[in-house]
Amino acid sequence: MAGEGGERDSGDGAGAGAGVAAGAGPGVPYGLGPLGVPAGEEALYRAALARPGATVAQLAAATGWDPARVRRRALVLERWGLLVRLPGRPAGFAPAPPGPALEALALRRREEIERARLVAAALADGFRSGGRAVVETFGGGPEAVDRFASRLQAAARREVLVLGAPPPPVAAGPGILRRAVYDHAWLDSPERLAAAREAAAGLGERSRVLAEVPLVLLAVDRTTALVRDGATALVLRPSALLDGVLALGELLWERAVPLVPPAAGAYGLSDEDGRLLALSASGLTDRAIARRLGVAQRTVERRMRRIMNVLGARTRFQAGLRAAELTRGAGPPGDPRGA
Repeated sequence: MAGEGGERDSGDGAGAGAGVAAGAGPGVPYGLGPLGVPAGEEALYRAALARPGATVAQLAAATGWDPARVRRRALVLERWGLLVRLPGRPAGFAPAPPGPALEALALRRREEIERARLVAAALADGFRSGGRAVVETFGGGPEAVDRFASRLQAAARREVLVLGAPPPPVAAGPGILRRAVYDHAWLDSPERLAAAREAAAGLGERSRVLAEVPLVLLAVDRTTALVRDGATALVLRPSALLDGVLALGELLWERAVPLVPPAAGAYGLSDEDGRLLALSASGLTDRAIARRLGVAQRTVERRMRRIMNVLGARTRFQAGLRAAELTRGAGPPGDPRGA
């Protein structure tokens, strides 16, 4: 993640200047490096925290940097969800609340660690364990893979976890927990979105969505996983590799947001408003959201302003976070259900 900044100006330590130190507070060390946040970006975030709504010129004065450097680093912080650009000219920047924003970065870093662990586990297992294969290649084409996926789901006794582009769902027995984290790209078509909602309604699936899901997975009872790659698939058996894949799946579940917040209607928000909230919370821009919903970007901006008013949110980032709170039955600020 540290490489995303792409900008390593000389003299960052001195460039932060006394203004940033004042925003950080005397004696407060720079400590977001383990989350992949370089010192320069952290300095700008601290300056923004001390000056909510500050413009580029004001942040430049606070940090002692030239405006071009502030803009470059502000773009990086926007991509990471630490800054939100406010409307108006000149545009100001609202810092995202440190708690949820930095927790999201921590989750992303944990994902990177889990992916590295997957590689290490594969090497350690050597794809063999005690003479029994822990990774098997399953071919035969997409239809054969779908049939195998159906058999796996039908055999579930405790839980089913689906990531990315799910196989055709199969009704499971009572008491079986079924979860799905959908990739936004997979939900592009109305038919797929309807299928996802039907799975939630008919199968009791707990459905979430994420801007990018790095793998297509079906895991059953934490003992068998089917990882798809086009027409072929890998079948993972109990091993360190399977444990790593499941740990990555849990991290993706934590990061994902509800497909449609079921409690949205209780606060005057439509299902489409709920989906807009979910798209916003998963990190998509207004332009990308407009493409997903098939509407103009101005329509998205207007609807988001109305939703923010209903939820008592100052920024789109805060409004997106409310999507998860709504699913837990929390109401808008001042609502007794939100206590």
